[in-house]
Amino acid sequence: MASHPHDALQSVFITGLKNVHGVEHQALALIDRQLGHLANYPEVSDRLRSHRIETEQQIVRVEEILDGFGESRSVLKDIALTLSGDLAALAHVFAPDEILKNSFANFAFENFEAASYKSLVTLAEAGGFSTALPLLQTSLTEEQAMAAWVDQHNAALTLKYVERRAAGQTASH
Repeated sequence: MASHPHDALQSVFITGLKNVHGVEHQALALIDRQLGHLANYPEVSDRLRSHRIETEQQIVRVEEILDGFGESRSVLKDIALTLSGDLAALAHVFAPDEILKNSFANFAFENFEAASYKSLVTLAEAGGFSTALPLLQTSLTEEQAMAAWVDQHNAALTLKYVERRAAGQTASH
């Protein structure tokens, strides 16, 4: 395996941390937009509420790592990604199958977050940033668990949506 200059590794690692910090703020916006639209899907609401707490903890972990490097968060990136999350979730509000579209988006987003943490773990290992590893691994595990939950519940959620729609009940959310 090729050798990687430590300065380049650290620079890419810091950028990745700032990116994932913004992505976690985007996740909060996505979750918050959905929570008000889940009256008929309490199992989804409960899991999103639980994951929202995890997401807040993930932000704290990333901030702890950044602080260890004497780095600040990217406020502009956080704001931009929060707004992006709001807009993404808002786009589904008027869809007759809002719950399904949100579920698909959640699956994709959770896997995106997991991939981001995998990359950060790789950089932490390669750069010898050992204090960051357990924090990143915890967040990675949480993201993988959430992605798996969304995946495992996709079929039941889809069928519940169809049943509600067929019965003439509100099915979108």
